[in-house]
Amino acid sequence: MPSPGTITVSLPQLAKLIDHSLLQPFFTDGQIDAGLTLARDYKVAAACVKPYSIPAAKAALAGSDVLVCAVIGFPHGNSTTEIKVAEAAAAVRAGAEEIDMVVNVGKVLGGQWEYVADEIKAINDVVVAQGGALKVIFENDFLEHQYIARLCQICTDVGVAFVKTSTGYGFVKQRSGQYDYVGATVPHVKLMKESCGEGVKIKAAGGVRSVDEFLYMMHLGVSRIGTSGTAAILEEARRRGIGDDPVEVKLVDPVEYAQGGGY
Repeated sequence: MPSPGTITVSLPQLAKLIDHSLLQPFFTDGQIDAGLTLARDYKVAAACVKPYSIPAAKAALAGSDVLVCAVIGFPHGNSTTEIKVAEAAAAVRAGAEEIDMVVNVGKVLGGQWEYVADEIKAINDVVVAQGGALKVIFENDFLEHQYIARLCQICTDVGVAFVKTSTGYGFVKQRSGQYDYVGATVPHVKLMKESCGEGVKIKAAGGVRSVDEFLYMMHLGVSRIGTSGTAAILEEARRRGIGDDPVEVKLVDPVEYAQGGGY
């Protein structure tokens, strides 16, 4: 496989690709407040919070350009369409500028595409009507390529802002009997990029934990990366000479990285 070459980046550019995730179910209000301060200090794109944290996020991020992103139907996407629509509408009214919603994975796997499309459209309509942007989470760990491609087509037809790889909580039973997830992968991101129309952006989430992984996702054309490891990634980038001014950085081949235990 040929070397992917280099990419020219700056630290502010990296930060503005990050949706800082504050979605751990055990987070206290104090931990969420600390995470919001971190998101503000690093000037990321958005802080991704659970719906009840929207007021706290609005207060903590006031006066900054960091957006408030709220999740709905999270993490399993199994609420009724009516509840998802109501939850999305309430989140935007409360101050969320972006909404990350989870598809009904069972309906996707059952091939009930009309249900899936109608649900995505209903949620997108209510979010866009109130000035928000919708990201649709596929949970790729559960899906074969044909399902991912079909979801991309639906999201393109509906006109959503983003498609997103994973929640970071899509645990699949492994051969060992333990449950784990992979999250964003190079093949899935490539497939989503190829399968979406030009107006739909890609968000990679779950499993992007190093600067090399981050840079390669940028190289593939993602517009956002969801991570809870914001500080670790940006400080690693700083140590490697990425600062306020753009610099050229070598990309690590994903095959080479995988041999070293990544991706």
